[in-house]
Amino acid sequence: MANPLRGEVIRLYKTLLYLGRDYPQGASYFRERLKSAFMKNKDVTDPEKIHKLVARGEFVIKELEAPHFLRKYRVMKKKYYEEPKK
Repeated sequence: MANPLRGEVIRLYKTLLYLGRDYPQGASYFRERLKSAFMKNKDVTDPEKIHKLVARGEFVIKELEAPHFLRKYRVMKKKYYEEPKK
């Protein structure tokens, strides 16, 4: 019988893989770490434990999105606002 949380875990993996493209140490480094983290927990079958791991993954998503949005904000600010002359 397939685990009903499988789709949620796959969505999490794909989202993290997508966000890892801009990781400072490189996408390949991030991909290797991501795969090892998911493989370490591949035998977990307890739904409560899976929910905790997914929640942890969503926290990591928020942590990865923060620098991305900050960089995006800085680019937009440079584009539309002049820097004060010194």
